[in-house]
Amino acid sequence: MENAIKSFPKQFSFKPEIKNLRNLPKKNAFIVAGMGGSALAADLLKVWDPKADIIVHRNYGLPDMVRAELQNYLFVASSYSGNTEEVLDALAEARKVEMAVAIITTGGKLLHEAEKYKLPYIELPDYGIQPRMALGLSAKAILKLMDDVAGLEKISKLTDLKPETYEEPGRALSKKLDGYVPIIYASQKNMPLAYTWKIKFNETGKVPAFANRFPELNHNEMTGFGGNGEAEDLAKKFYFIFLRDKSDDERIRRRMEVMEDLLRERYLDFEIVDLEGDAFHKIFGSLMLADWAAYYLAYHYGSDPEAVPMVEQFKKML
Repeated sequence: MENAIKSFPKQFSFKPEIKNLRNLPKKNAFIVAGMGGSALAADLLKVWDPKADIIVHRNYGLPDMVRAELQNYLFVASSYSGNTEEVLDALAEARKVEMAVAIITTGGKLLHEAEKYKLPYIELPDYGIQPRMALGLSAKAILKLMDDVAGLEKISKLTDLKPETYEEPGRALSKKLDGYVPIIYASQKNMPLAYTWKIKFNETGKVPAFANRFPELNHNEMTGFGGNGEAEDLAKKFYFIFLRDKSDDERIRRRMEVMEDLLRERYLDFEIVDLEGDAFHKIFGSLMLADWAAYYLAYHYGSDPEAVPMVEQFKKML
């Protein structure tokens, strides 16, 4: 895991190549089917370009659309391993309704399907890492299928990210989180980023973690931290992390400030993480901080930051 974090910027030098390109029709709308880490990059690209027509599908089958509407989309089956049950099922359904399809994977059954039926695909390099750590590879592959030349050019500049600059702040954050449940808050626009932070704490840190968005949380969730008696003690088990972005609507920034004041009044702990740099740097720079924090948190609690044993046990029980 340590090597995966330190070598992460190298993923942005990956040059995705579309095999069976002649079978890839031009589309301006995309459905990305993926589970776990294999779906996160598609969400993050919507942070970078909120106008991008990307639907992230995390389920069996297809989104609830009529067949005629589905024909407007390129269906992208994304599975790092190539063996994700839900993604294979979704691909089968997409082919049944004669959607345009493409595949992103390192191998497995998806690669076999692509080669057998001459489906367009991008084969990711297999670095032996967990899908949640392959977000640079996945993002570049999706941008390639979208034919987003400008996006590919911009994201490729992230080879200059310096993981070591995030290590000590990440270690410091992990110490603050000792004994707490992380809860990550962001604007609606940055919610996929907050969600990815949550996943890092879940999978790498092996701790419960949650995420929510402004302004919705001001209408419900925050009241759960304003109780009395034993309920007040429950609230003190959470550590709030605000992902603060200067480009957010000023009304959202004001809501964050007021929320900070409310937490102070209740002696609840929180941290402000400023999202800095251009859009891609904001996304992937902050995730390097999350990676280090989750990594050190795992070791603090005596967990393996790499493996996901509960997921593997669940698969066997299925």
